[in-house]
Amino acid sequence: MRLLVIGGTAFVGRTVVEDALTRGYEVTTVNRGRTGADVDGVKALRGDRSTDGGLRELEGLTFDAVVDPGGMVPAHVLRTARALVDAAPFYAFVSTTAVYQSWDTPHVDESAATWPGVADEDGDPADLTRLGVRKRGCELAVEQTYGPDSVIARAGMIVGPYDNVGQLPWWLTRIARGGRVLAPGNPDRGLQLIDARDLAAFVLDQVEARAGGVHNVVPDEPNTTMGQLVDDCVRATGADATPVWMDEGFLFSQGVQPWAELPLWIPDGPATAGFWSVSAVGATARGLRTRPFAESVEDTWAWLRTLDTAPTMPPGLDTRKEQRVLAEWETN
Repeated sequence: MRLLVIGGTAFVGRTVVEDALTRGYEVTTVNRGRTGADVDGVKALRGDRSTDGGLRELEGLTFDAVVDPGGMVPAHVLRTARALVDAAPFYAFVSTTAVYQSWDTPHVDESAATWPGVADEDGDPADLTRLGVRKRGCELAVEQTYGPDSVIARAGMIVGPYDNVGQLPWWLTRIARGGRVLAPGNPDRGLQLIDARDLAAFVLDQVEARAGGVHNVVPDEPNTTMGQLVDDCVRATGADATPVWMDEGFLFSQGVQPWAELPLWIPDGPATAGFWSVSAVGATARGLRTRPFAESVEDTWAWLRTLDTAPTMPPGLDTRKEQRVLAEWETN
């Protein structure tokens, strides 16, 4: 298998490359050379798909398939797909469940309404305010160019080694400091989190089978809870940390922000009933396999401990604010 990976140096892309090399693929990567070191064993090319002519290094080359694990701007993905449609017969794109418009119904499946993306929309890839719209536009760019010879993997929240999103690493790093840890809402609230290695394996399995289609790539049911996540972080780090669970009404009264200050906390309510209840029946039928969540926690902590510098993470809850809220909780 001659595989081209767009990017291939960070998180999902790096994980795809490592899996592909393990399978014996001949792997070529193309990227700007700015995000991280190239994986040993690949043929590394330099290119910038945000510009016309930025993929000249690929001219004259052919591949069995392309994996695009990180496209964020539809116009860039459209340029890539058009440049490769005669050079590679199959295109795999990693999208996101954020393309769905509504989360008020459990078991959201691939037939649910999506945001109305545009295949040639341009813009700043760092602007996440239009994530769902733009990712849908990226999907359309692939579908319009490759048609049925493409697979769209709509991933949920991704965790695992090389994590550059920072949600799970934030919790691990906070809990590793020990002491009383502010913990949000109901500890039994279920979460659906997909390990990047399971996502990568699913995508490559579809590439090998030349199996097109659109799939939600998440565990088919919640694979952990907020309480289990915190407990797994305590076990993995070995920290002397004690979670202090607070109800959501109190947290709101203290100005604590879901997700932004406490990663992975989505408040219970009618509008979020389906957020952690996405259907993966299709992906499961296509062979999606997911590992125990505790393994993802342990391996992510092991990876974090190998780093010389801390990875980029969400700002999270300020230490002084956390201590103030904990003190206020004790007096109520």
